[in-house]
Amino acid sequence: MLPIFESVTPMFWMYAGFLALVGVFLVLDLGVFHRKTHVISMKEALGWTVVWVFAALAFNVWIYFAYENHWLGIGQAVPQLDGAVRDVGGFEAAKLYLAGYLVEKSLAMDNVFVIAIVFSYFAIPALYQHRVLFWGILGALMMRGAMIALGAQLIREFDWIIYVFGGFLILTGIKMAFAGDEQIDPAKNPVVRLVKRFVPISDKLDGEKFFTRVNGIRMATPLFLALVVVEFTDLIFAVDSIPAIFAITADPFLVFTSNIFAILGLRSLYFCLASMMGKFRYLKPSLVAILLFVGVKMLLVHTKFKIDTGVSLGVVVGILAVGVIASILKPAPAGDESAKAA
Repeated sequence: MLPIFESVTPMFWMYAGFLALVGVFLVLDLGVFHRKTHVISMKEALGWTVVWVFAALAFNVWIYFAYENHWLGIGQAVPQLDGAVRDVGGFEAAKLYLAGYLVEKSLAMDNVFVIAIVFSYFAIPALYQHRVLFWGILGALMMRGAMIALGAQLIREFDWIIYVFGGFLILTGIKMAFAGDEQIDPAKNPVVRLVKRFVPISDKLDGEKFFTRVNGIRMATPLFLALVVVEFTDLIFAVDSIPAIFAITADPFLVFTSNIFAILGLRSLYFCLASMMGKFRYLKPSLVAILLFVGVKMLLVHTKFKIDTGVSLGVVVGILAVGVIASILKPAPAGDESAKAA
């Protein structure tokens, strides 16, 4: 083996393989299936949503066998929320991955609503929205990776940080529960102001280009501003969602892979739900309940009342099911704008 690879740990190859898989997905997405710019129909969005969910579940099958057989040492000496380390088998790893995936997917619902506001504010045609979301999610993957690595390191070095994460999630849930229905104004976004201060902005779109030339001057288009706000929005939501996933497991590989698969399906989920978000009037209470639950789970991790993984998975699925069923049985009244903020 070459000297450069002698110090590489087996887990490095697990992460490298997973990132290579993600890279293949992204190349196929933009370079093959969406090579030609077109408006994403509801039928196409639903189809891709099914594809991404199936891919996430298929990867969970791989998780089961990898952890069950400890391929390349995966699943051995896995860090726990209480600071201990132990081996994790396939069935438990699969449950942890699925719970993390569902938590991230549910918290991403609120992100869909904000993205819809951003596209509406900057008047981004449906024809170009997929391009913004593709590059936005590519940037989100890199930011999530860095934040997950930081979170895992903090938990390893300072076991008390778990209480900080738990308290933060509870406070976030309480704040969300009592927040009003005020509309988000992208114009007041500090990042937008910062970009406008240093980068000349064109008033008009130039097709799907992020930059254009006006009278010989290189300028950013509104498409670029929309991309910047989408990236910033994901960063804000990650501050909530990443600690929430660490409440499920402290295994960085499970946290990373479940988070990334949930984010990969966000584009198709957006095109499915953006026009229907106002109908899910009980989405906000469901998200509040999930944040409060995972926050309490973190605070109990060092006590005899520690919540089991199976219980966590059942509670998260139950909360989501209740929210969706309640929204279907009692939809928001027509023209009720307050429901859209939920």
